[in-house]
Amino acid sequence: MAQVRLASIGKTYEGATANTIRGLDLEVQDGEFLVLVGPSGCGKSTTLRMIAGLEEPTEGAIWIGNRRVDGLEPRERDIAMVFQNYALYPHMTVAQNMSFGLRLAKVPKPEIRRRVEAAAETLGLSALLGRHPKALSGGQRQRVAMGRAIVREPGVFLFDEPLSNLDAQLRGQMRAEIRRLHDRLSATTVYVTHDQVEAMTLADRVVVLKDGRIEQQGTPQELYDRPATRFVAGFLGSPQMNFLAGEVRQGALDLGAGLVLALPPGHALAEGRKLDVGIRPEAFAVAAPGAAILSPRADLVELLGATSLVHFSHADQPCTALVPPAQAPRAGAVIGLTLAPDRISLFDAETGRAV
Repeated sequence: MAQVRLASIGKTYEGATANTIRGLDLEVQDGEFLVLVGPSGCGKSTTLRMIAGLEEPTEGAIWIGNRRVDGLEPRERDIAMVFQNYALYPHMTVAQNMSFGLRLAKVPKPEIRRRVEAAAETLGLSALLGRHPKALSGGQRQRVAMGRAIVREPGVFLFDEPLSNLDAQLRGQMRAEIRRLHDRLSATTVYVTHDQVEAMTLADRVVVLKDGRIEQQGTPQELYDRPATRFVAGFLGSPQMNFLAGEVRQGALDLGAGLVLALPPGHALAEGRKLDVGIRPEAFAVAAPGAAILSPRADLVELLGATSLVHFSHADQPCTALVPPAQAPRAGAVIGLTLAPDRISLFDAETGRAV
């Protein structure tokens, strides 16, 4: 496998502001599973396409292993790409689709057969090698597309939102298959998605992009527990983090409507400083009688099976709390909640940076 390095990469399109990359520096370690995540237009797919050679950077350099590859054709870059739409040839069988690139490269037939059979065994496709794509399910087609990449034995695997065309159940199954495949192959992988659940469950390291720049990078748990900006905090997590307007008063955190919390440990902030206070829905807990620090009325209660999601408002700001089903109120009823100061995140109200 190989390391991938992007050095001060830039990409601009005449008259466009979306999908513009600005001075991007990024390293993907040998064998690492790196996920690029962010909203539409943040530049994640453009970055992947530049690594693949489907787009050329306006500035900067791209290295795969010890070779500089910007300016080289995709076939010269030792990469294999799995697309969102599978890109299978409908008139070819599974085996023919998987072997197509090898046949173009004039790989000897016995070696082609060995690679195809090995990949098919790994992906559970051995019984389907004689079928055509129209006879396959969406998940099976995606596995064929992955098999076509595997047989090339590339230095780097690139995935461009490969699960977005699948239903929710299949996406969950394919996430697990992709991660198991990565662990088995120890493959260097760059994976693009807008789905933060995919990012959190698949990645060794997550890179959050915003407006063509890296907003934060780190392990999924690091980004979830210690988001560097309000944007990252709001983007990662399902249900989404709550945000309440707060102000430092008399050494405490005033969240309005009578809710005052001690500042989190290690925070000594100036009087009057305005903050956005981030609270994960699971940070709330149903309070014992007499111990509630807020008692909102439930506007809506969603029963999710193992948990329940309670929607309410505080100081005219929408909030949600995850609670055990047995403790969930009926819609319209009052629920007592408590919240520990060490389970909140603080962001400067003006800059959005963590404080």
